[in-house]
Amino acid sequence: VQLQASGGGLVQAGGSLRLSCVALGRTFSNYAMGWFRQAPGKEREFVAAISSSGGVTYYASSVKGRFTISRDNAKNTVYLQMNSLKSEDTAVYYCAAGLVTGAQQEMYDYWGQGTQVTVSS
Repeated sequence: VQLQASGGGLVQAGGSLRLSCVALGRTFSNYAMGWFRQAPGKEREFVAAISSSGGVTYYASSVKGRFTISRDNAKNTVYLQMNSLKSEDTAVYYCAAGLVTGAQQEMYDYWGQGTQVTVSS
């Protein structure tokens, strides 16, 4: 599976962005999808995950209530809607695909190239 993330950019605190990740290659609907992020000088961390059918979602506590993960299997695309953005959300955001839905990076076999999100305060 090849993953192509997009939608990052510069936004003011309190604003919104929607990230997209398109999957090419294998059957997208077979895979759970996750979003992770890595801020400068920090480890990559879990943000959100969604099961292959879209029926189960998980969120990091730091984004719960502000971010929403969703998917459109007909378009081979997973989204991350980010609202009420804070400066601490600034990071490179990565999408990932795996056969198990969860928060651990080891669960994911395929990774996208990342898209930069910068939130100015």
